[in-house]
Amino acid sequence: MTDGVVLAHDYATQRGGAERVALLMAEAFPGSPMYTTLHDPAGTFPAFDRLDLRTSALDRVGLLRRHHRLALPVLAPALDRQRVDGDVLLASSTGWAHGYRGARRTVVYCHAPARWLYQAERYLGAHGASGPVGDRARTAAARVVLGAVTPWLRAWDCRAAAAADVYLANSTVTRDAVRAAYGIEAEVLPPPPALLPSGPERPPVAGGRAVEPGYLLCVARLLPYKNVDVVIGAAALAGRRLVVVGDGPDRDRLQALAARRPGQVALLGRVDDAELRWLYRNAALLVAASYEDYGLTPLEAGAFGVPVVALRDGGYLDTVAEGVTGAFFDDVTAQAVAGAVDAAGRTAWRPDAIRAHVDRLGAERFVERLRQVVLGELATVRGGMAEQHA
Repeated sequence: MTDGVVLAHDYATQRGGAERVALLMAEAFPGSPMYTTLHDPAGTFPAFDRLDLRTSALDRVGLLRRHHRLALPVLAPALDRQRVDGDVLLASSTGWAHGYRGARRTVVYCHAPARWLYQAERYLGAHGASGPVGDRARTAAARVVLGAVTPWLRAWDCRAAAAADVYLANSTVTRDAVRAAYGIEAEVLPPPPALLPSGPERPPVAGGRAVEPGYLLCVARLLPYKNVDVVIGAAALAGRRLVVVGDGPDRDRLQALAARRPGQVALLGRVDDAELRWLYRNAALLVAASYEDYGLTPLEAGAFGVPVVALRDGGYLDTVAEGVTGAFFDDVTAQAVAGAVDAAGRTAWRPDAIRAHVDRLGAERFVERLRQVVLGELATVRGGMAEQHA
């Protein structure tokens, strides 16, 4: 292992940008163990299987591995009981991993303060009030649970943040959120696109047929705040084919919307990296309508020279260069997104300029700064130990 350095991530149960960053941290500090609450090999990237992954007692419950949101009320006490062993902890956190204790120094890489504590309405979404009975019931239950545990979890969350020695944020939006939630000034260190063009490619199959190039592409977890329903509506208004990559609790509702447009919308669910590379390379345009703390998918698409239309909000302001790598829309409505798609379709984008923008946010820069910060904290620990023995 990288001597004295240990890693942590909330839960290895999904395939998303935070998980890709956690794996990049493992590459930066090879051999270091990674602590996490839950691991679902079928739900996340296979690369986690190759790590020294140290899970909590909750991982014995198969239902929680497959549906980590059900563990929300018990994740904090699980972290309190799962102590880490190392000189410096580097934690990849979306709301939990910054709570690990046991290391002499802690560096937190924050993807976002917990949305379910500070942006509950956005996290749960508004559709449940008028959606299918199952959606309404799940949304109502989630609100009851959050209402009961939020005061206690916020207190735990703030104590965990205050105990860290260094805070890094993935975007200016997250930096501001960290300041508002914890009163902590964080350094902004944008993560690189983790999926790059080098590697195998394979066309996916939708409805028994290979996907044909030239579609709109949406890559997002199927959660209410990702606004995939708006993208589906926009594709219909623009008369464009749409491919959606991702899975999540909103899938049944979105599948029902897609079924109204047979042949126009394909919900592929999870795809492997070879399929995702093919999808990025053969897309006409990426559509990004979600509320994001860091806009990673425009960088991934941009590595393939593909432009984006994105919501003028949040992390997309950090990663989309207007007029160079894509265009913005200002309202989360099907009409606004469709208008942006039409305008982008008439624009002569330069793939070389798009790729050059992405190259400025490469993995080498990210890993180098991470190592500077962590090894600096390690030197502080070793210096203190030397003084004690002098």
